[in-house]
Amino acid sequence: MTNISVRMARWSALHPWRAIIGWLVFVVLCLSAGITAGTHQATTEDYWVGEAGRAEQLATEAGLQRKPVEHVTIRGGDGTEAAARDVAARMAKLPEVASVADPVRSRDGDTVRVSVTLKGPELEGKKNVVPLLAETEKVAKAHPDLKIEETGSPAISKGVNDQRDEDLALSERISLPVTLITLLVVFGSAVMAGVPLLLALTSITAAMGLNMLASHLIPDAGVGTNLILLIGLAVGVDYTLFYLKREREERARAGGRLTSEALVELAATAGRSIVISGLAVIVSTTTLYLATDVIFSSLATGTVLVVAVAVASSLTVLPALLVKLGRRTERRAAQRARKGKAPRAERAETGRFFAALLRPAQRRPVATLVVSVLALLALAMPVLQMKLIDPGRDTFSRDIPAMQAYDRLTADFPELLVKHEVVVRNAPGQEGEARRALTELDEHTQADALFAKHAAPSLRTSADGRTSVLELSVPHPAQADEAVRSLERLRDVYIPATTWELRGAETAVSGDVARGRDYVHHERGKLPLMLGALLLVTFLMTVWAFRSVVIGLLGVVLNLLSAAASLGLMVAVFQGTWAETLLGFDSIGAIASRVPLFLFVILFGLSMDYQVFVVSRIEEARQRGLSSREAVLDGIGKSAKVVTSAAIVMVTVFGGFVALHLAEMKQMGFCLAVAVLLDAVVIRMMVLPAALLLLDDRAWWPSRRAAARVARTEPAVPVG
Repeated sequence: MTNISVRMARWSALHPWRAIIGWLVFVVLCLSAGITAGTHQATTEDYWVGEAGRAEQLATEAGLQRKPVEHVTIRGGDGTEAAARDVAARMAKLPEVASVADPVRSRDGDTVRVSVTLKGPELEGKKNVVPLLAETEKVAKAHPDLKIEETGSPAISKGVNDQRDEDLALSERISLPVTLITLLVVFGSAVMAGVPLLLALTSITAAMGLNMLASHLIPDAGVGTNLILLIGLAVGVDYTLFYLKREREERARAGGRLTSEALVELAATAGRSIVISGLAVIVSTTTLYLATDVIFSSLATGTVLVVAVAVASSLTVLPALLVKLGRRTERRAAQRARKGKAPRAERAETGRFFAALLRPAQRRPVATLVVSVLALLALAMPVLQMKLIDPGRDTFSRDIPAMQAYDRLTADFPELLVKHEVVVRNAPGQEGEARRALTELDEHTQADALFAKHAAPSLRTSADGRTSVLELSVPHPAQADEAVRSLERLRDVYIPATTWELRGAETAVSGDVARGRDYVHHERGKLPLMLGALLLVTFLMTVWAFRSVVIGLLGVVLNLLSAAASLGLMVAVFQGTWAETLLGFDSIGAIASRVPLFLFVILFGLSMDYQVFVVSRIEEARQRGLSSREAVLDGIGKSAKVVTSAAIVMVTVFGGFVALHLAEMKQMGFCLAVAVLLDAVVIRMMVLPAALLLLDDRAWWPSRRAAARVARTEPAVPVG
């Protein structure tokens, strides 16, 4: 790693314009190639999981798959029938529409519903729904005395996407200025503050293009771009900030000039740390692929790509920029010298604030370690009460007009809240038996208060008679206990008593509740494998980087503490209702099922960032001949400012997502921001130094005491 970083940095510094132009060409090529290839979006089939997935596969093979459906409601008294006919006539003419159902009046008679089935697969509905919404708006204008509105899965999906785009734009407007201000405070120079931001944004741009190309191998679930923005800005600024701070140190040692000797030292220390840190994030993130889930795979791909590009930018174009900016700095210093002005003094690396944070571990390591660990464990306790759900329509923001219309629709037509879909594939010649079994199954559910009553069963059969789909309605939200119990009773009681009697037939249940329950069950089944792999690769990466088993074990334990404490805080905040007004959300009484596992992996990777940066400085101090105690205090003291500055940037970026509407993104942003803050302040300034001071030389077992770095023999000449 040292040789690679040194060679790349030296070439970049010797050919700065080639490196800068080459980087810009690389970014443009990545984006152009991605736009040309387009994004391959995940299809409905990519989301199939568990029994629900098998049911949907059976239905799809028979041509009975679920179709995207919109509902237009008309309220207001006189004229509703005429408006309903107008809606039906307009919708039937649209090429996106497959069929229009007859109008249905609500039980109280005040509302008329027209259901419209769109062509194409279920996930394509949000793309094709725009013309339908336009026609509904025209009907509403033609009948101003009536309240006419449209909702359904396609309209809701479109509304969620539009809201997410607006949220991301808001997050960028918040995070970019705060990041720039933080960098200005750190560097005191607008030019130097702009470098990390520029490299982060170009890395994000290149990663987005690469992600479009990668989607043709691993389908994009629509979340990759969000994560590239989130992680890209955080790690891009993080890596560049660390490199720039070390460059200032080396330049100061070389009398204000970036000599070839200083460049080699910079690349061998900061460059190596960035490579190791980036590899740690990438390797830990790849454990998400073990979930065999399209969403986790999409998240992993976006993270891996943006981190890899951010590392590449730090090793290639950054040294070139430092050379060009360094010459500018040297010219200004020469001008100041000619005018008789004293050179600007470098700020101390460790100020009073960081010294105060480090003092407890330095003076009372045992007490600091015990108190800090107990505090983190206390914060982690709510994890034991964590409840997981797969977010659905019930968890979406009610600021979306389609969701407001959905609430009014389901209040008038509660049978539309949830549908169970029982799919039966029978043997040839069993068509009559299958129909009788499904009719009997429907009769059982009609006698059960958990299911909605209907006039006639909704039963569809394929053209060959081999596959049938029975739809059963439940007048309860998908997350309600009643809806969950209805699924359990259907699978455990009614189906075994009916369709299981068919020899050679296959029965499976899908639907709104089954999808969510099976998805959560699938994730829990993958959890031991993923966590085991994550702990193993984190340990091996640390041992490989520092040649110490103890440092490897310590890194795993500290990462576990940091991740568990932040997850515990997230559960305490979002699973309850006490913080709803403070953070602007409506509690769903649970945590989105994808969030904890994804966060655990990402938090391990981000924690490795700080672990590598801090321990690298300690290792360098030992190589200079300092004792283990002196090395710990020196390394942590010198890295405190840059680690905290990087943490402020990350907290700002992640914290901006708390302002978003989507429950998953809000929970994710909060947990990441808290984790970074705990890791930078509590773990790296209190727990880590206390543990290393107590372990002393034993922390580096089985390595012997680090040998001093061999003196360099090349002349210290200016680069370029």
